[in-house]
Amino acid sequence: MVTCFLRRGGRVLVLKRSQRVGTHRGLWAGVSGYIERGEQPRETAFKELQEEVCARIGQLRLVREAPPLTFEDPPSGKVWTVHPFLFDDLGVDVHTDWEHTEHRWVRPEELGPLETVPCLKEALAAALGEGTTVRGTNGKTKGAP
Repeated sequence: MVTCFLRRGGRVLVLKRSQRVGTHRGLWAGVSGYIERGEQPRETAFKELQEEVCARIGQLRLVREAPPLTFEDPPSGKVWTVHPFLFDDLGVDVHTDWEHTEHRWVRPEELGPLETVPCLKEALAAALGEGTTVRGTNGKTKGAP
């Protein structure tokens, strides 16, 4: 899956997941989506930004495609591999789809008090180029390349 962070003036966009999604309802996340068969992670990133926040390619500048992170999520019983992306906002007028109920622009250090999807802070750190070590929700480090 991909997780995309849209950056505007030192803040990043986070979205609150709706009750209609399959996992992590009511938690804050980046723009995320599954990589479909035959798609490349970068292609999925642009597609999800378009679908979830109505961003157009000309309104985005890809800053970083970080190495994928792998972590355990015991509540769901899954192991996730996330491809973090950082984009600069070049004029996106954010409109969310059914997958989210609200959005906020926050400084990275403001993620702390928010209830987020597992490893969102680590994915953001990787997207910002601040490291790639990830701990699962059980505290065990999984092989983050």
